[in-house]
Amino acid sequence: METVVRRGPRAGRVYYFPARRGSGAWVGEGLVLEAVKNIVLIFTALFPIVNPLGNTPIFLGLTGDSSSAQREILSRRIAFNSFILLIASLVIGTHILSFFGISLPVVQVGGGLIVISTGWTMLNWKAEAGGESQKRAADPEENLGKAFYPLTLPLTVGPGSISVAITLGANAPRHPGVSVVLLISALAGSLLVALSVYLSYAFAERLSRLLGPSAMGVIMRLSSFLLVCIGVQILWNGASALLKTVF
Repeated sequence: METVVRRGPRAGRVYYFPARRGSGAWVGEGLVLEAVKNIVLIFTALFPIVNPLGNTPIFLGLTGDSSSAQREILSRRIAFNSFILLIASLVIGTHILSFFGISLPVVQVGGGLIVISTGWTMLNWKAEAGGESQKRAADPEENLGKAFYPLTLPLTVGPGSISVAITLGANAPRHPGVSVVLLISALAGSLLVALSVYLSYAFAERLSRLLGPSAMGVIMRLSSFLLVCIGVQILWNGASALLKTVF
């Protein structure tokens, strides 16, 4: 800390006073503190909803005909797609909805139906004989084409995550300099979520070998059932909000 030296009335007596800091330093520290708070808020709000660890069995089920190398590529693409979707939802999500005249409850209803459909498909998915997916010769482009739909949307970043991200961006405080703070916070928070997605999916096959096919089958069924329940909850949230506007 900087100090200012002042001599007292008595000879030889020296007093030290803290220097008065400029207003610019306080503003800079305030913006940094706000950015850190926003990053923590974004990550803690989105990570449980994205839930990359819980989606790992479903990811393995949907990529049963892919090789380890293809899963690695898919993990990177899904993480990148998730990063872009979260950034767009946080920064310009409300503007996009306003441009098309779409309300957030409508997004929840449509997204909930997609989540229910995906979870129901996985719940009725039947494993190949021997308890493991058959490693058949599949078109690599066809497998990699799953990176956005359904592996990124709605499995990883679904309507629930998008709704929360749009809400966080819409409720961000508005004052000078906040646009830069919001952008930095959105970048950092979304990057942390995307990194957790990549690590969870990239090591999914190792986790499967560690637990065994039977345990992974049970986890996948439970995860699929929970995915259906999440879809119903998202659908109900949107439908109840729409019904309140009618009655």
